[in-house]
Amino acid sequence: MMNEALRGKLDRNETAFGLWVTSESSAVTEVAALLGIDWICIDMEHGYLDYKAISGHLAAARGTNLSVFVRPPSQDLEPIKRALDLGAHGVILPLVDSAEEVRSVYDHFYYPPTGRRGIGGEASVKWGLDLENYVQSANEELMFIPMIETQKSYVNLDHILDVPGIRHIFLGPGDMSASMGYVGEWEGPGVAEINLDILERASKRGVTSGIVARSSEEAIMRRDQGFGMVSLGSDIGLMIRQIRQMSEALGKTAVGHRWF
Repeated sequence: MMNEALRGKLDRNETAFGLWVTSESSAVTEVAALLGIDWICIDMEHGYLDYKAISGHLAAARGTNLSVFVRPPSQDLEPIKRALDLGAHGVILPLVDSAEEVRSVYDHFYYPPTGRRGIGGEASVKWGLDLENYVQSANEELMFIPMIETQKSYVNLDHILDVPGIRHIFLGPGDMSASMGYVGEWEGPGVAEINLDILERASKRGVTSGIVARSSEEAIMRRDQGFGMVSLGSDIGLMIRQIRQMSEALGKTAVGHRWF
């Protein structure tokens, strides 16, 4: 079953730790699985990753318990359909503002009767060899995770959470800050409180919240706050973090800044 290990952990109210993938190297995903990471998000919204790169990451995760999500560059049919047909276990949908947007994207994400996703013979159905099993279980097993990262989404939060089938959301503090006029800040004035309010309101509905951490200390804090999905950072960001830490220990001057 897709996402079986991840769902089990979330159902037990355990925190599932993940990794944001921004590099095309499938070795990143292979190592993440070997290290026991619970999930990864392949980021197509920013950067240069294409469908060939996604296919490589999915192949590297095959046969493991790693859940592989894609963050598409838009809410349109084409990127969502293609990511799912390649075998993605779900999508983390950026810049969701309203319940109406969620319902519209459902058409691309779910097979009838919930949506209008077309049936193809691609990697998700093992090139047609497992088509019947996949199409019968996909609507239940795939994970649809809208991002709450704008003022509008915060205003409309209750309506979004009330959309049937919403079991998980993901917070975007940086974009939430930008939408409130604090461009370039990770948690601008009031955003830390907004994050915890979203977490609480979602939890009361049985909806899991996810968020990115920028350090080990922040990951521990988010776990203890009750976030069900916590990203430890991005592949490149973690490399920068480690190199900077070692450089400072060696007396070198670390330069540059990265959110995660």
